[in-house]
Amino acid sequence: MKALLSSRPVLWFLFLFNLTVAAVAPFAVDGAQGLATSAGMGVVSLGAGMALLKGRSQGQQA
Repeated sequence: MKALLSSRPVLWFLFLFNLTVAAVAPFAVDGAQGLATSAGMGVVSLGAGMALLKGRSQGQQA
């Protein structure tokens, strides 16, 4: 499972999908629920983005 989640296509999907949901959630859902959804999805998106950058820097060193 770890190999699947750390593959580049899955990381790109997680990054872009969660970033999109984080941007749209406050407008689609009112109140605290929209803000909480946006914050949670933003954290997941940042995590996937950091994993993409980490993998990129490791690829350049090899």
